[in-house]
Amino acid sequence: MSKARLRKGRAVTGVVLLNKPQGMSSNHALQRVKRLYNARKAGHTGALDPLATGILPVCLGEATKFSQYLLDADKAYRVEALLGIRTTTSDAEGEVVEEKAVSASSESIKHAIKAFIGEQEQSPSIYSALKHEGRPLYYYARRGIEVPKKTRIITVHSIELLDIRDNKVTLQVSCSKGTYIRTLVDDLGQLLGCGAHVSSLHRNVVADIDESTMVTPEQLEAAAEQGNDALDKFLQPADLLLGDLPVVTVTPEQTRDFLHGQPVPLPSNETTEADEWRVTNEKSQFLGVGRIKNAELWPRRVIALEAADL
Repeated sequence: MSKARLRKGRAVTGVVLLNKPQGMSSNHALQRVKRLYNARKAGHTGALDPLATGILPVCLGEATKFSQYLLDADKAYRVEALLGIRTTTSDAEGEVVEEKAVSASSESIKHAIKAFIGEQEQSPSIYSALKHEGRPLYYYARRGIEVPKKTRIITVHSIELLDIRDNKVTLQVSCSKGTYIRTLVDDLGQLLGCGAHVSSLHRNVVADIDESTMVTPEQLEAAAEQGNDALDKFLQPADLLLGDLPVVTVTPEQTRDFLHGQPVPLPSNETTEADEWRVTNEKSQFLGVGRIKNAELWPRRVIALEAADL
């Protein structure tokens, strides 16, 4: 019975760069894509708040094995912050807890954002999904239960001031994984002396993937009505998740060894010093990721390919 459930659906592999709509949870978006593709397996590479829009890479099939590479990647966001109002959740969905007059100028905002560039400790919002004893922090916050304050080390690479209009400040933020933009905006508002919260948030870069190839749920729905061929045109290759990992090409014999868990030698002309490599065969098929050990390339994660596909 369990085996039958595991085999249910298509053995489809690839990545859908979904433009997650506002108001939709990341899990709902994931399940919607999985249903449209009738995929056996699906996962995403890092949740977005329901308020947020933008790039949500959805991995299907064998691509789920490599989702960690984007979980650990840098991200970039276009965020609109409303000055003068703090909320319980540091975004527009929370209750207003403080209102103040706004006197911040363009120059004072530019000066303030410099304080948030670089490596720093950040305390995530008590309404975040960060876990404490197996439950997300928002579980305790909504019940008025106090828990120990958590901090994490994050890096903000850059903050660019894009626009100021009617107490709304638009910023482009590039940061490391685990950065809470809501907390960043709340801290910025405190530094400016007027408070602030996120009024809109859009993720436009994940690693080296930008929003130019995103697809909306409506586009996927329309394609699904035309059949799998139309739908599969929106699939990106699984190795899209691997960023700038160096590539090594192996021979047909080495392909078989690698896919069966055996190490293969690195070509003698490869000089790149990297612990991990993206492995392809002579047909440019992605085979998986290998890790250097004892001067050989050992399989770390491999794609399950049928013999007929090689």
